[in-house]
Amino acid sequence: MLIDKPVETSWVGQRIKRDQVEKYMKNGQDFINDALIHAQLAAAPQEPEVQQVRDILNKSMAIQDLSPEEVAVLINVKDKKMLEEMRAAALAIKLKIYDNRIVTFAPFYLGNYCVNRCAYCGFNNDNEDAKRRVLDQEQIKREVEVLAGKIGHKRLIVVYGEHPRNDVDYIIESLKSIYSVRVKTRNGHGSIRRVNVNAPAFSIEDLKRINEAGIGTYQVFQETYHKETYARMHPANTIKGDYQWRLYCMHRALEAGIDDVGIGVLFGLYDWRFELMSLIYHTQELEQTLGIGAHTISFPRLVPSLNSVIGPDWPHLVSDEDFKKIMIIIRLAVPYTGMIITAREKASIRDEALLMGVTQMDASSRIAIGGYSDAVTAQEKDKQQFILGDTRSLDELIRDFAQKGVITSFCTAGYRCGRTGKCIMDLLRSGAEGKFCKLNAILTFQEWLDDFGSEETRRVGLPLIEKEIEQVKAKNPKALEIFMDYHNRIKKGERDLYL
Repeated sequence: MLIDKPVETSWVGQRIKRDQVEKYMKNGQDFINDALIHAQLAAAPQEPEVQQVRDILNKSMAIQDLSPEEVAVLINVKDKKMLEEMRAAALAIKLKIYDNRIVTFAPFYLGNYCVNRCAYCGFNNDNEDAKRRVLDQEQIKREVEVLAGKIGHKRLIVVYGEHPRNDVDYIIESLKSIYSVRVKTRNGHGSIRRVNVNAPAFSIEDLKRINEAGIGTYQVFQETYHKETYARMHPANTIKGDYQWRLYCMHRALEAGIDDVGIGVLFGLYDWRFELMSLIYHTQELEQTLGIGAHTISFPRLVPSLNSVIGPDWPHLVSDEDFKKIMIIIRLAVPYTGMIITAREKASIRDEALLMGVTQMDASSRIAIGGYSDAVTAQEKDKQQFILGDTRSLDELIRDFAQKGVITSFCTAGYRCGRTGKCIMDLLRSGAEGKFCKLNAILTFQEWLDDFGSEETRRVGLPLIEKEIEQVKAKNPKALEIFMDYHNRIKKGERDLYL
């Protein structure tokens, strides 16, 4: 389908509906106050007292959100002993709410056409070196056959550019195609059970249509909350150039009936301290205004991309040590939220992230369009948005984590049982959701090992399952009978059983 320039220009001109921005603003102002955030950072003690930090950690351990002022205090902690206490608290909170589980997914890029001109992105409209492509429905199904039938993924984050080639109608049809695929596996069948959507900032009307198609979490990242930097990175004559249209997209999503929303920032565009504070303001704004905070928070870090203006001398690039601190503080500040670290990061960083509260990771990732079925190499710069840092297969990742006592969960039961939105947030805050998640993690891990696990990974994974079952017997005996029935049925070939 060819799209000529006049049609594209007309399409762009119809996207933004200012009334769906201004209705949420207070006295004509949005909720990110640059001057206030800078003032709060400046007012925080440069060398926080030990007791002040421990009081903040105790608040986090009680599963209470931290205030921006408290986050500013943690940002300034430099003492190695106190940083270790912060890390230990972050891990304890993660284990308290999510147990020793990690959820895996695959990113699935359906097209790289985009009308925007983001200065740091390899897909931007001005990049003539990018090889453009958008998958048709049959190509989508072939990709999913690999993802669900050979690799073993159960959930995807599907990524769409902002362009008439992949507008709302295309998104809806692609979701139908993804959910329609069912592939025979070694002992059962494979399919995608949850599709999270990373897409442009849509109107309420469009978001209602997308929600009806059966999405999981709706993700939109602000990229940078700093207004001057945002304007520098996103030209004013583009859709993404409207800062507030993007800023309020999660308000519109929740109003449209989408239960779970995911926010994020691209760390490295501006001072990470400011961005981290802004993330906290964003999730608290959603909580206060619409009653539901961020279901997930993502924190991608700038990595090289084709023809990007960001070079190695860019002043705001985030060091490894600061990146680890960011992860720790997010877990402490929003203790109930899911935290996503992607394969942008190298394997060693992602392994450490297990000890800092992270709950979700991708694996066997290919970010080139058609990269799963075409076996595009991980480093083909002209076909993808950025370069991957961790190229481990899902089997390798699962084995590495199982050796550390971490169980990989493929559970997608929550959104099919109504444990979404405010319900899931309340369950997470109380710790009750972990009882379901532990059981479903074991069931789905057994299913994956039987259908996809290599012999080497099964040798590590099966004993871990036995240890997990012993914990169920000790901590959740009321659910033991039905759980063991489901577990035995899965070992005999039944699939997609959950509590």
